[in-house]
Amino acid sequence: MTRPIPKLRLRGLHARFLSSQGERSVLEDVNLEVETGEFVCLLGPSGCGKSTLLNIVGGFLAPAAGEVLVDGQPVTGPDPRRIFVFQERGTFPWLTVEGNIGFGLARRPGPERRERVARAVARVGLTGFEHAYPHELSGGMKQRVEVARALAVDPDVLYMDEPFGALDSITRLEMRAELLRIWSEARKTVLFVTHDIDESVQLADRVAVMSARPGRIRRVVDIDLPRPRDLSAPRYLALRDTLMAELGLAHGVRAITPPRQERA
Repeated sequence: MTRPIPKLRLRGLHARFLSSQGERSVLEDVNLEVETGEFVCLLGPSGCGKSTLLNIVGGFLAPAAGEVLVDGQPVTGPDPRRIFVFQERGTFPWLTVEGNIGFGLARRPGPERRERVARAVARVGLTGFEHAYPHELSGGMKQRVEVARALAVDPDVLYMDEPFGALDSITRLEMRAELLRIWSEARKTVLFVTHDIDESVQLADRVAVMSARPGRIRRVVDIDLPRPRDLSAPRYLALRDTLMAELGLAHGVRAITPPRQERA
């Protein structure tokens, strides 16, 4: 039986930047495959090249070497079928929720645009806020607007660059649950950048652990847990500790793990 072509394939990616100290290597020989409908997290320390990698995958930056393939075809630039959701607030303050979500649909016929916006609003739980402006929304609601705007164009792939990093801890937990609900309905392929270990274990089918700069894929860890995930389950804690060890944090595990978790 022929194996399906991966939705996303990274082959031998290298990235280098010029600085005042000369040329610096940011990524070295990055290889990764993501299947259609899969949720994969890129996990690594700050500065390891995660965002650079995501920008290369999205076609915004050209690699020094290697290639990115989507559905077997080389990526040569940005594509409207593959949408970014960034950490920085991307809502337009002069547009309502409805206007922000429909921003990428200007070329669509009016009835189709309105139907897509309404469906995206409902999907992210913003019904009743269609005519609100960003300054009237909480941080979590603004982030929902950005996710809704991405979903409204019905992309093949979502690239998410630490989209919840600026939110408080409670809102982050709520948004993770909301994203998983949306993903389970839409089943889009997601490549999600994070430096939060718990976030990666809560969200991903697989976690690609990156080394410090120059970034490489150290290991890809399968998160073999059913959803919704029990954050106190022994298997969850074991996977979290595995990722901590891969990031060189093994010596801190004992100090921060409650006694009951150590016995598990």
